[in-house]
Amino acid sequence: MQYRNHTLYSEEVPLADIARREGTPCYIYSRAGILERYQAYDRAFGETPHKVCYAVKANSNLAILKLLAEAGAGFDIVSGGELFRVLKAGADPGAVIFSGVGKSEKEIEYALEHKIKGFNCESVHELFLLNSLAARWKVRPKVALRVNPDVDASTHPYISTGLRKHKFGIDIEEAESIYGQASAYPNLELEGVSCHIGSQIVDIEPMLEVFDKMVALVERLRGRGLPIRTLDLGGGLGVAYKPGDKAVSIPEFIHAMCGKAGGRGLEILIEPGRSIVAEAGVLLTRVLYRKTNGEREFVIVDAAMNDLIRPALYHSHHEIIPLRENQSGTITADVVGPVCESGDFLARGRDMANVMPGDLLAVCTAGAYGFVAASNYNARPRPPEILIEGDSYRVIRERETYEDLIRGES
Repeated sequence: MQYRNHTLYSEEVPLADIARREGTPCYIYSRAGILERYQAYDRAFGETPHKVCYAVKANSNLAILKLLAEAGAGFDIVSGGELFRVLKAGADPGAVIFSGVGKSEKEIEYALEHKIKGFNCESVHELFLLNSLAARWKVRPKVALRVNPDVDASTHPYISTGLRKHKFGIDIEEAESIYGQASAYPNLELEGVSCHIGSQIVDIEPMLEVFDKMVALVERLRGRGLPIRTLDLGGGLGVAYKPGDKAVSIPEFIHAMCGKAGGRGLEILIEPGRSIVAEAGVLLTRVLYRKTNGEREFVIVDAAMNDLIRPALYHSHHEIIPLRENQSGTITADVVGPVCESGDFLARGRDMANVMPGDLLAVCTAGAYGFVAASNYNARPRPPEILIEGDSYRVIRERETYEDLIRGES
């Protein structure tokens, strides 16, 4: 995004034009921004065998999934519903990896039916279930154990997944004995290892430790005669949510990964989500009111925690900027929404433009974990999603109506 003649543009489209035509709140994504980040991952691998499997949980809109599928991406899913979306977007099921700690029997059967690329299994009981279902379906799916390397990702505790105290994965110390019992799972092709230590990682040092641990595990397993062919090193690369934030560049990250794991006859899989879509998206909102309670200044907007829950849930920072450059100074205010909760805020104590009722704002870096986590709390229809393509845009999800709120109820 950039200002031109004091007006904020995404690609070649002034965002205020979209707000006036489609209303607010609304989510806006840049097609070019998404492709640029996906291609940065893909190019950085060079000649190393690899697959970039986009983490669908970050943003699961069908148009975005189709865009990435056409660019050559694979997909990392964590539910049957995400597989359904990927298939509806026209993706190849043979490029889909099924992760997640709580796969149901129904979800596993759905994935077996569509012959996905493989499963990242997270417990011995899951292996038993998958083995029995594979026998019933007369298939032999590829499987990787997701191991827990006990490495601290130094990120928010809700999105850290790589320590023994977390529910994810199998203790790396137990993994070798489980692989050694491969004969107990005759209907599975145990041919990979997998890990993922968390999200919004902005320091490469924990990842270097992970790479070393995982490569060492692969070599020990191969030394025992096990045919390990794939190494899934997860995702989690962070983005800069505010000016001055630290972030690891995609090429630096992948080059470090290939330096540790490349040249070993392995296909390397990664599962980026946030770092592909976050910076390509914004949430547009309109100022409804200004008010002061004591010394506290409030900017009340028409977007709320049901539209973007990250600030309320994680106390996450999103830059909030006007769609028209403001020349009338700054204020310090809480940016809050209409939901009937004191936890309904997009920013607290924020130094920001001196906006007035009717002004339009962009909540930045909202392309990941924005709409996918939106709800109808307070009976609020969810906003539309819009994809910008050069000098035009299209609505890729319509704004919900009041009738949508009661669909399926009786």
